[in-house]
Amino acid sequence: MVEKVDVLICGSGSAGLCAATWLARCGIRCKVLERRDGPMTMGQADGVQCRTVEIFESFGIGEELLRESYHVLEVVFWAANGSGDIKRTGRTADTQPGLSHQPHVILNQARINGLFIESMQRFNDQIIDYGFDIKNVEVDSSLVNDPQSYPVKVTAEKEGRTEIFEAKYALACDGAHSTVRRSLGYKMIGDSSDAVWGVMDMVPRTDFPDIRKKTTIRSKAGNLLIIPREGDARNLTRFYIELPAGTKAKEVKLEDLQQSARAILSQYRIEFAETVWWSAYAIGQRHADFFHRDYRVFLAGDACHTHSPKAGQGMNVSLQDGYNIGWKLATVLKGLAPPSLLETYVLERQKVAIDLINFDRYFSKLFSSGGQTSPAEFQEGFIKSGKYTAGLTAKYDSSAITFHTEGSEQLSTNIVTGMRLPSSQVVRYCDSKPVQLMTALKSDGRWRVMAFVGDISKSENKSKLNALGNYLSSDESPLHRFRQKDADIDSVIEPILVGYGKRHGIELEEIPEAFHPIAGKNQIKDLHKIYFDDESYNKGHGHVYEYLGISPEKGAVVIVRPDQYVSAVIGLDDYRQIGRFFEGFLIPQGESASPESKL
Repeated sequence: MVEKVDVLICGSGSAGLCAATWLARCGIRCKVLERRDGPMTMGQADGVQCRTVEIFESFGIGEELLRESYHVLEVVFWAANGSGDIKRTGRTADTQPGLSHQPHVILNQARINGLFIESMQRFNDQIIDYGFDIKNVEVDSSLVNDPQSYPVKVTAEKEGRTEIFEAKYALACDGAHSTVRRSLGYKMIGDSSDAVWGVMDMVPRTDFPDIRKKTTIRSKAGNLLIIPREGDARNLTRFYIELPAGTKAKEVKLEDLQQSARAILSQYRIEFAETVWWSAYAIGQRHADFFHRDYRVFLAGDACHTHSPKAGQGMNVSLQDGYNIGWKLATVLKGLAPPSLLETYVLERQKVAIDLINFDRYFSKLFSSGGQTSPAEFQEGFIKSGKYTAGLTAKYDSSAITFHTEGSEQLSTNIVTGMRLPSSQVVRYCDSKPVQLMTALKSDGRWRVMAFVGDISKSENKSKLNALGNYLSSDESPLHRFRQKDADIDSVIEPILVGYGKRHGIELEEIPEAFHPIAGKNQIKDLHKIYFDDESYNKGHGHVYEYLGISPEKGAVVIVRPDQYVSAVIGLDDYRQIGRFFEGFLIPQGESASPESKL
């Protein structure tokens, strides 16, 4: 018997679980097939970049992640001193100030996956089906133009029994040796270098002083990267070790890693009290030649990009692939947008994958002994790479959902269309709670129209706010036109107000109702959409207007996607552009005919 599903996810790694969590959050059921017999128990990836922590926060699981993880706050640089020993040559903040309100943390991938699995179950009882070995995937191209069809056929085996699934959409999240990719006839292109690195998670007994800090050591005996790990005992540590030229990864033994680590640590003593896991690998940088088939099967994660693990990017970029496609699939399956919205996944994430591989080549070369980099140049290169390794450099190209308007740079000097919205502290009006602006952008599938209207006590700003509020409440408002029948006014597009100056000088009745609408199960006023750039009682001032480069006199409207990336920055007087923007890709819900896609 054939089972029909809307979305079939092949593999339960970072990409697959993040996409499944998005779908579950938006109330969409999917089928997740995993080859293993149960959840991952020992993950190899462990670095969680700032941007990934922001994503966990947006799903409501950031606090668990932060509580259980090791926080990387400082990087220390060591190098050979010319007489056979090593010496400390510098130190810096791991994340440069102002990049993100969240830190870079370390947590085992098995636990990261566990947080997603718990969230999926909490959101809509979404489960993973274990023990399914994917054997083949094919797409019936004659059906792909019918949005109601199930053109993807997936053949899987469980306990010797063949099962067939038909899906509207499938995600290939089945790793570097992806069966889905091979079924489609796609190849990985790129190269594998001769450099071989070893990695081990162990408990060190040592007199090296910086063992509980992220540390790079570049010595004549090779290079070592030390990453302290999470855990109550505070002693588990990861070593990445460059092995001598000519080493073959398959021939490496644990003793080789231990011997190399001792040689690199030079004058410092080290014993390995316990080794939990180890491996050796040749560095390779490759990406798939194609990222989709007929926009019905999409490749994500290691199925479409592989690289070295030292920059801590693999799990993060994979997870963010799933984060990019999850909300888009939900939007299409709910009938809010045409299937052409999914084309933006390929446009956006293929570029990210290629950027990742280019960065990894640079970063691997920076680390390797063959490079002629001085300690000072190495440290400078490491710091310059910080914004990339924090996950904050992705910039999505123009499309119907990323709308580069002329003059947007004048409206805001630190908001870049196509990049994630930076965050600073604001004060919530209804309860005077100081919060990060990012916390208003929950991952729940909604778009945001954020009105930075300046000082509302000034008559000119107040009249601009009233004009915008009247438009958002009117029948021609995109909030009305694109919401589904009987849904709340803010169910697809949520208006958010960020005022400037003294919040106590403004009464609620002075703020248009669009920003405190009747909504929710009990149909009461939602007062959680109004914020001020103001002094808080106990946590200082966030200066969000200054941080974002928005003039309190001019103001701006910022349209933010469900994934916190900026779609457009427009002037307060140009508020009708808000409607024109959403007309480019959303389907008016009162009309039976779909709009022609402008994607």
